[in-house]
Amino acid sequence: MTVRIVTDSTADLPAEIIEAYSIIVMPLYINIGDKSYLDGVDLSRQAFYDGLPSYPVAPTTAAPPPDHFRETYEQLLAEGATGVLSIHISATLSSTMNAARMGAEALIADSPEAPVKVLDARQLSLGTGFAVETAAKAAQNGLGMDEIIDIVAEQIGRTQVFAALDTMEYLRRSGRVNWIVGRLGDVLQIKPILRMVDGAAGGERVRTCAQARARIIELLKEQAPLERAALVHSHAPERAEELRRECADVLEGLDVPSVDITPVLGAHIGPGALGFACVSKRAPNDRR
Repeated sequence: MTVRIVTDSTADLPAEIIEAYSIIVMPLYINIGDKSYLDGVDLSRQAFYDGLPSYPVAPTTAAPPPDHFRETYEQLLAEGATGVLSIHISATLSSTMNAARMGAEALIADSPEAPVKVLDARQLSLGTGFAVETAAKAAQNGLGMDEIIDIVAEQIGRTQVFAALDTMEYLRRSGRVNWIVGRLGDVLQIKPILRMVDGAAGGERVRTCAQARARIIELLKEQAPLERAALVHSHAPERAEELRRECADVLEGLDVPSVDITPVLGAHIGPGALGFACVSKRAPNDRR
């Protein structure tokens, strides 16, 4: 057999990609009130986003426990995998990476020769998903663990995710920004733009929806020419298609899926977020 690829539900990979490459997806938990749901298993995106504005308490999220990762790695090796590469959302955003590492370390402590490695995608949503898909294709082509890691690491350096949020309210509720900053955004109708680049989360603020859309288009053009791209949104498919039309020249010749962001991320950014995950053909130092 080949190296098997494991990821988590924040990677936002379409079902057909998961099936085609036999990728294992570890679901995170979404906690709403006193109920806990497995992301992508127990709660649909439609139901989550429909209910999000009315939840009396902000939903919380949690990583799978380390034992779940260990059990998954053990099973894949028992099935004949030559190795397991586990690729996850940036460690700066989630404890998922730490849980995966702990699971791998526990397995290796008992079986020192176990060929299991954990890789930080340094991204979120399809920024992670693109890395996972590349790893799975390389594994299917028979490449070894170290070769796959080298290919994926190089791609990660050319990957960005950026999106304009409709409101700062959900960031404030989730505790991901200072309460005063969140409040200021609400009062002045500021539209935050979040960016994820090589494990570093950053942000900008503009005053209107039109300015936010213009800035997203500008950021996409800065990454051109593009190797991969996807529209990412939190329950805003019509607006995503409008943005696609506005960026048709930059996206020409590319297969650009439109992906509804997982509720695990939507719990923190709220509905109406809109942007892109993309892989530039150029290394960061080559962009002008």
